[in-house]
Amino acid sequence: MTIKRTFDFAHNALQKYPREDMFVTKYHGEWQKTSTQEYIDLGNKISRGLLKLGIKPGDKIALITTATRTEWAVMDLGISQIGAVSVPVYPTISPEDYDFIFNNAEVKYCFVSDRDLLEKVMSIKQNVPSLQGIFTFDSIEGAANWNEILDMGKDEATQGEVEDLAKSINSEDLATIIYTSGTTGKPKGVMLTHQNIVSNVLASDPRIPRIKGLDYKDIKILSFLPICHIFERMLFYLYQYNGYSINFAESIEKMGDNIKEIKPHLMSVVPRLIEKVYDKIYDKGTSAGGLKSKIFLWALGVNKAKQNIGKPSGLKEIIADKLVFSKWREGLGGNIITLVSGSAALSSRLNKMFQNAGIPILEGYGLTETSPVISVNSFGRIKVGTVGHVLENLDVKIQEDGEITVKGPSVFKGYFKSEEMTREAFTEDGYFKTGDIGHIDEEGFLHITDRKKEMFKTSGGKYIAPQAIENQAKASKFIEQIMVVGDGEKMPCALVQPDFNFIHNWAERKGISIGKTPDEIVNSPELKARIGKEIDYLNTKLGSWEQIKKFELTPDTWSIDGGELSPTLKLKRKAVKEKYLKLYNKMYGHEV
Repeated sequence: MTIKRTFDFAHNALQKYPREDMFVTKYHGEWQKTSTQEYIDLGNKISRGLLKLGIKPGDKIALITTATRTEWAVMDLGISQIGAVSVPVYPTISPEDYDFIFNNAEVKYCFVSDRDLLEKVMSIKQNVPSLQGIFTFDSIEGAANWNEILDMGKDEATQGEVEDLAKSINSEDLATIIYTSGTTGKPKGVMLTHQNIVSNVLASDPRIPRIKGLDYKDIKILSFLPICHIFERMLFYLYQYNGYSINFAESIEKMGDNIKEIKPHLMSVVPRLIEKVYDKIYDKGTSAGGLKSKIFLWALGVNKAKQNIGKPSGLKEIIADKLVFSKWREGLGGNIITLVSGSAALSSRLNKMFQNAGIPILEGYGLTETSPVISVNSFGRIKVGTVGHVLENLDVKIQEDGEITVKGPSVFKGYFKSEEMTREAFTEDGYFKTGDIGHIDEEGFLHITDRKKEMFKTSGGKYIAPQAIENQAKASKFIEQIMVVGDGEKMPCALVQPDFNFIHNWAERKGISIGKTPDEIVNSPELKARIGKEIDYLNTKLGSWEQIKKFELTPDTWSIDGGELSPTLKLKRKAVKEKYLKLYNKMYGHEV
């Protein structure tokens, strides 16, 4: 069948790839499977139930879940095939942002996963005149449950109406409004049509590796990134398009257990997860002691010296793989074909290390506004340090100032209720301005240098690209997060959030007393001196104008809840600077 709308993926899967475990979610300690047929039947019930509630094409329905689960998939199908518009919302944003999004989108109904989210939405309900009801996936006393919608849709007499509405939906019709988390200001409602998402899925499909001897029924996906983000959502449709089983992880905290239970073949990741996984591996390898630690460190040296990405060749590489790197693969379930990385830049050092350990990472690039993929590496065409080749159906133009601009079917319709912002987002000849600086090399690989808006100029007139410096700095075991500052100042400086877990172990190994509380630790002269060595080493790789001259340690762990990071784990630079303004002023000698 021809796929033109997002819900076509589900019906195509039933026709071509029916399976008993299309979706798998863990409830009360047990993995429960939903077949392709059950998925379609439940989606139709939701559609019929929503029609009985009075939902019409174009009405907005919010979906919020702490962890992705089968109910979200069913709701997405039920909403989309009657022409309603889904508004997926990050569970971690503030009630104030909920208030803004619900009112801006004029949300009619909201479906939430659990009690905490119910309470969050209830706290702003009285401020949202359009909101007629809230339903929960969990069974919560006194709350309306999504089963009520399923019960309302049991009668199949109105199925003809559902099918008529589905036929009337065009590929150019609005499918979803995704509010970008934003690192400054109010969230922006990105309008994505069915065509935007479908075209991106179909263009990305050739980049997914196919392994000989593996049938679609053999392949399992572990999905843990928030499905309200277009990166995971596009992959959600891509996996359906290929008939793969999608297993929803319980939480990031339980990822290790879930990986062992599911033994996935494909997973999408963000760079921060790769960094965390490596830190765990390194800590375990170096703390084993004796011969084991020596073998581990020797193997890392072999990995680093490996010239060509690929299978081990030569006796040293074969031994290192057998003794050390085969265990890395076992730790990821033993079946991983590849990890797909997006959302932020991945350290080239880590990327190369995992590739050489037999765990390929396909790094890609895109934005919510581009549905999202603009470019991605693929098997046989991997170049570490790049985000791969541009998708075949997109036209990328590098502007004179280095900004990456793009035109094509997956570029969004515009910002909801904001014509002026939409106009500003495009060049005069219709290219979307990504806000990222980059270039395409002679082999056609796209390189991302920095965010245009994040680049700043020192008082000496030199431009600084902070993200590139920060990515190199985070290779240090001592540095969990770092933000390079210095806009309009005479020199670059940095605010550093230490990796407290690693530092505790380091201090214990060295027999150094650095204090117990975060405030005591960040004021430890020994720690500051040691991190100073890390900064000195970083500076050897930087131009004289971009070297970090001073730094201060922050006592807090930067997080989404703390307001330092966005829901996609990007630095909220303005918020971080405001929070640590005293430290900022101290570095620059400003009087307060």
